[in-house]
Amino acid sequence: MVHPSDIVIWIEQLHKIYKMGETEVHALRGVSLAVKHGEIVAIMGPSGSGKSTLMNILGCLDQPTWGQYTLDGEDVSQMSEDALAAVRNRRVGFVFQSFNLLPRTTALDNVLLPLVYAGVAPRERRRRAVAMLEAVGLGDRIHHMPNELSGGQQQRVAIARALVNEPAIIMADEPTGNLDSQSGKEVMEILQRLNRERGITVVLVTHDLRIGHHAQRVLHLFDGKLRREEMVEAPIQAVDTVLEAEEEPLP
Repeated sequence: MVHPSDIVIWIEQLHKIYKMGETEVHALRGVSLAVKHGEIVAIMGPSGSGKSTLMNILGCLDQPTWGQYTLDGEDVSQMSEDALAAVRNRRVGFVFQSFNLLPRTTALDNVLLPLVYAGVAPRERRRRAVAMLEAVGLGDRIHHMPNELSGGQQQRVAIARALVNEPAIIMADEPTGNLDSQSGKEVMEILQRLNRERGITVVLVTHDLRIGHHAQRVLHLFDGKLRREEMVEAPIQAVDTVLEAEEEPLP
């Protein structure tokens, strides 16, 4: 039995209804789930399944119409926008498909930015930002601009920025969507390593089943409902090995 202190995300009977003129769109229909500290969970589903809506609520970017959401022991279901923003800045790190880096700002300054907003002293924020860039393998690129970095390297900067405030969870929305397959695999390996070494909790939204299988658990959404939960027994490295073996020509 899982102890409540082991749970970082707890949602129960979550509903989200959007009103578009006279039409109501029921994007989430009673979703309930729990995510443990230090877990990697992937959310998958076709377009319109509700996965982006669920990601926005889990990331404190939106609120449910009704239902309960407890994040790291705090009920955030019906908080005001200001209170929700404070929780988001303190407890959630975001990694997006499009990187969202400031184009005329170095990798170091991009990673520093959340620490500036958090009021961290200049010397300490530089130390923490450099340490995070080193953790994602970019210690020798800290003064490079985004246009001097590959797509995979830009996403590493985005991961470092998401982690620098030591949030409770990382929300990764299609983090490999703009990357080639090798860069995407490297980004997912970084997330796995940071999860393994630092105990970081990762919630990943993806349409790619192979990327989803980097997670320990895959949640399948259909029509706003959690229809299926899949435990990933084999690490992705073993899956890749099998796929590569299948692609090799026969002797």
